[in-house]
Order: sequence, then C-alpha cells, then structure tokens
Amino acid sequence: MPQTDFPTNRPLTIALSKGRILDDTLPLLQSAGLMPQEDLHKTRKLMVDADGGAVRFLLIRAADVATYVEHGAADMGIVGRDLLLEHKPHVLQPLDLRIGCCRLCVAGPRELIEKGAPAAGSRIRVATKYDHLTAQYYLARGVHAEIIHLYGSMELAPLVGMADRIVDLVETGSTLKANNLIEETTLYEISSRLVINPASMATRSTQIQPIIDAMAAAVDQAGRQT
Repeated sequence: MPQTDFPTNRPLTIALSKGRILDDTLPLLQSAGLMPQEDLHKTRKLMVDADGGAVRFLLIRAADVATYVEHGAADMGIVGRDLLLEHKPHVLQPLDLRIGCCRLCVAGPRELIEKGAPAAGSRIRVATKYDHLTAQYYLARGVHAEIIHLYGSMELAPLVGMADRIVDLVETGSTLKANNLIEETTLYEISSRLVINPASMATRSTQIQPIIDAMAAAVDQAGRQT
C-alpha cells in the first residue's frame, strides 16, 4: 500500500516537473498565492520553499510526480493524463488544468498506415514508453503486438525497421511529418491534471481546498479568454 504517514506538520508539499509545462503551471500556482522563493527554471535545488514557508515545491521527473504523491512524499502534484492512464496511481484527480494539451496517438510510416489497421490475428512490433496502454489497445483488437519499450525518439524506430508502429504523444505532428510518419488513430486526449494524495486531502483539506478553488478559477478565466 502507498505510504501516507509523513508528518502533517511539514510544509504542504507540491511535486512539479521542469520543462515546457512549468511555464504554464507557474501562473496557476501564483493564482493560489504560491510564489516560489527562487526561479524554478534556473535553480539546481530539488526542493524550493514558497514565500511564507508554509508550502514547498519538489522538482522531479514528470514520470515520478504521481509516485511521490501516491506515497505521501508530496501532498499534491501536477502530472499529465498519459502517465495517470498508464500507471494508474492511487491519487485524487480533482482538476483538469487544461495545459500541456496533446494526444496519445498510434502512428507509423505512411506506406504502412495507408494499407489500413492491422487485422485481427496479425503480428506487429510497436515502439512506445506506454507499454500498458499499447498492449491493452492491441489486445482489444486481437492483434499480437510485440512491445518495444523506448524512452524517447520513438519516430526513429520505424525508420530503422525496428518497429511497425509507435504509440506516443503528438502535439503539432511536425516531428511525425519530418520523418514521413502519419497518425493512424488517437487513443486519448491528454492534458495535465492536479493530483492529490487521499490521506493529505483528508487531513489537510483546509490548506488544500483553497488551492484547488483558486486554480480552478484561474483555469476557467483562462478558458474564457481563449
């Protein structure tokens, strides 16, 4: 079972990841009065206090955010829906932040995709870092998929003959196009979610709920402006 017995007198802890999503995350945090004491883009620290000291941020890999929240090392976090679907952590998901929007797609070389989807009973090789979701998708269609786990540069796998398809996040599709790959289907629409440890929500709701409310209002405001 996830560990949830961290001391409640520690600062409220929010797990974040660096990268492009941080630019969209910071205004939402600031809407809740959460201002880091240092520039999160530049600091080499892994733990940074917010102004006032009642909140701190953990700066970790995107793939680890939900794990820190699930095990109680962080009370809250911001993580992509793709990782939540793949790993199914035991966390609350009270808010779609509507940032980091993209889609999880099946793609492959144009000449293969234009021949049509693999028939039931056929065998293919698929490169992805989403092993569970990919296996689930092809199993439901009766296709024998050999999953080749990669951590990045999925588009290269079909080019060198290592895989017939890839399953990966697609935002604009420009990288696919540059490598003569096209989309076959979209599995899921993806955006970033606010996640919360269930025990933290039960014991620290007076701290957490105002943050949820402020961020929800900021998300709605941003939606009205677009």
